[in-house]
Amino acid sequence: MSDIKNPLLDFSDLPRFDTFQPEYVSEAIASLISEAQAVVATLEVPSAHVTWENFVAPLEETAEKLSRAWGIVGHLNAVVDTPALRATYNENQPKVTEFWTALAQNLALFEKYKAIQESTAYAQLSATRQRIIENAIRDFRLGGAELSDEKKIRFAEIQEQQAALQTKFSENVLDATNAYELIITDEKRLAGLPDDVKQAAQASAEKAGKTGWRFTLHFPSYFPILQYADDRALRETIYTANATKASELGANPAWDNSQNIIDILKLRHEEAQLLGYKNYAEVSLVPKMATQPTEVIRFLDDLAQRARPFAENDLAELKAFAKTELGIDKLEAWDTTYASEKLREKRYAFSEQEVKQYFPEHKVVDGLFRLIQTLFGVSIKTDQAPVWHDDVHFYRIEKNGNLIGQFYLDLYARNGKRGGAWMDDARGRKGNSSHIQTPVAYLTCNFTEPAVINGVKKPAYFTHDEVITLFHEFGHGLHHMLTAVDELGVSGISGVEWDAVELPSQFMENFCWEWDVLQHMTQHAETGESLPRNLYEKMIAAKNFQSGLQMLRQVEFSLLDMHVHFEFNPHGTQTVAELLAEVRHHVAVMIPPAFNRFQHSFSHIFAGGYAAGYYSYKWAEVLSADAYAAFEEAQGDPKRLAETGLAFHREILSVGGSRPAMTSFTAFRGREPSIDALLRHNGMMQTL
Repeated sequence: MSDIKNPLLDFSDLPRFDTFQPEYVSEAIASLISEAQAVVATLEVPSAHVTWENFVAPLEETAEKLSRAWGIVGHLNAVVDTPALRATYNENQPKVTEFWTALAQNLALFEKYKAIQESTAYAQLSATRQRIIENAIRDFRLGGAELSDEKKIRFAEIQEQQAALQTKFSENVLDATNAYELIITDEKRLAGLPDDVKQAAQASAEKAGKTGWRFTLHFPSYFPILQYADDRALRETIYTANATKASELGANPAWDNSQNIIDILKLRHEEAQLLGYKNYAEVSLVPKMATQPTEVIRFLDDLAQRARPFAENDLAELKAFAKTELGIDKLEAWDTTYASEKLREKRYAFSEQEVKQYFPEHKVVDGLFRLIQTLFGVSIKTDQAPVWHDDVHFYRIEKNGNLIGQFYLDLYARNGKRGGAWMDDARGRKGNSSHIQTPVAYLTCNFTEPAVINGVKKPAYFTHDEVITLFHEFGHGLHHMLTAVDELGVSGISGVEWDAVELPSQFMENFCWEWDVLQHMTQHAETGESLPRNLYEKMIAAKNFQSGLQMLRQVEFSLLDMHVHFEFNPHGTQTVAELLAEVRHHVAVMIPPAFNRFQHSFSHIFAGGYAAGYYSYKWAEVLSADAYAAFEEAQGDPKRLAETGLAFHREILSVGGSRPAMTSFTAFRGREPSIDALLRHNGMMQTL
């Protein structure tokens, strides 16, 4: 253990979560910013001979320290939010934002990058380093380096204001989620709910000092009500609470994101115009695979057109079933999930709850690791490191006996933890022939926390959707940890086009449907048997159940995101809700009630980096489905399958952002991507 007192200033090894205290943040951030500013000052001095070694390397080193330290603070703020941590995070965020904004606007540094690119020595640099320099020049332009001094000041103000607003948006969603509770004291109202859901709700009530069953707006708590509760009024109550959280219709006006949304959009629009673009969508697409907003909209409209006949059929079937079988004459938003589950049970003779009994945590995690080890020739082992919560586990990945990566696995929902699932990097890979800094990842989910009944912790069981989520996030982790690139700027997920970054994650989801994989990750809660073949075949038959509706839902979100950053005027009279209504009229077949305020908790685009980029889920799904098709083609041939796994590792995962994503894809597949596999996997090929 290092003798450095402040753990945020210790870069010798892994983050020291065991000694972290919120009071360390201000000291560390001030020190690192001061150190970085001193380095920048020396690098600004005019020099006749600018090289990678005397300019890029020292700038990268000092920037990495600040990134890693602030990354730890940001991560903890997302997974163990406390008043003290939130306060110091909000206090220091403007300082960090100010530093990065000033760095991005530094004309002297920008000119030195251009000098390297224009020098005769540039041709002698590796293609990887050339790409880093190209990216840096692009990012300086997007960061306002070429603006006038007056415009730079305003640009910096915009960045600071945006950062604060996005943090507030996220905090409002978290606070609204944490604050809500629904206490049920009459067990009859819980008819239809699975026993494990009721046990978790009972444990939650006990933990909160309440009698009965306690439900919250954390996904594992409220969603089973929508899916299973026979009590229609109960479903309506929880749906309404979730659909209005962080809005003007929510429980607390202080958590209303209405103005935050408009202010964020105004600032983004102003930023785009300062940079010489018409709208923020154009700015967002500069570092992506897609080149124009209209290209993205055409892509999404095409998907919507292909999916619509299937979605219309899905909805017609659901309405008819709800009326004849459930006695629901008018299908409301709080009925659709419930009715869908009942229809699935009748049509395919199984329920998600039945499947859930086969997926205990230890078998799922072991099965995931087994697949990774088989596909990519690596080994995953338990490792030791300080963690931020007792539920967190730590692992290492080795290849040929050598450490190549490590990761934290934080699976369960809890108060103070931001909702959703994500992968983030604790540090990236970099090095040389004498020393390699191996990558470390955070893998975070929000699954149902194991219930503690009478002091006894029950085993955790996952839904198949949760299994898919885990595989998805692990795909991101593999992209980060299996990189073979030694340059920090483009190793792992760094430098990868945003609309390609979902390729490995969505690719991994496909294996959750493979019989051979499921055999090694299932064990029934009572019998101990693995998933039976007949139930598996029912799952496969139901795989594309309501895929049309699901496709349109994702397209709807993506089009809202693109249009709100492309054509929407945040200074005009049209509201975001009205724009969303237009999008729904254009593509949706199921329209939520007027009080639905989905956009008020759409953190992906208002707080999570997906602004004018949410389409990347569908864009990358074309790539991932086509990539997985190569594995389908190799089925039954172990040698070819192993070669395909190694090729995916070599051409996609290992190269990170060191070359364009399309180059990596074609190197793996031997051609450019086709949409056919995506449509086939969704049961939509007949629309061609």
